[in-house]
Amino acid sequence: MTTAKEIMHPGAQWIKREEMLDQAARLMARLDVGALPVSDENERLCGIITDRDIVVKCIAKGRNPAETKCADLCEGTPRWVDANADVSDVLHEMESHRIKRLPVIENKRLIGMISEADLAQHLTDDQIAEFAETVYGR
Repeated sequence: MTTAKEIMHPGAQWIKREEMLDQAARLMARLDVGALPVSDENERLCGIITDRDIVVKCIAKGRNPAETKCADLCEGTPRWVDANADVSDVLHEMESHRIKRLPVIENKRLIGMISEADLAQHLTDDQIAEFAETVYGR
C-alpha cells in the first residue's frame, strides 16, 4: 500500500489566517509554490489560498492585497488527508471534491502537500486520465 506520506511533497508551511495576502504571495514566491494552507490561531487547517485566488478574488476586484487577510479568501470546508491514507483514498478525496492540492496531516500537524505533479509520479496512466477527466472535465 502506497500512503499519502510517501507521495506528498514534504515541508509544506502554513500561513495564519490573520496575515495579509501580500505576505502570502511573498511566501509562495519564496517556497516556489502556488498554494498555501491557512491555519487558525490553534494551528488547525481552516482553508487554502492559491496564487490564482489572490489574483482573481483580490487584485482583479480592486482590493489591496496588503489590506486583505488570508481569511477573507478561505471558502468552504477545507479538505485534507491523513498521512497514512492509501493513495486510492487520496485520489478519491481529490476527485470527489475536484481539488488539485491536498494537505497531508499527521498527529494534527501539517507535514506536506499532495499536488497533481505528485499524483502523476505515482499513478497509472489510467488513474491520471480519470483524475484529469473528473477534476477538469466537468
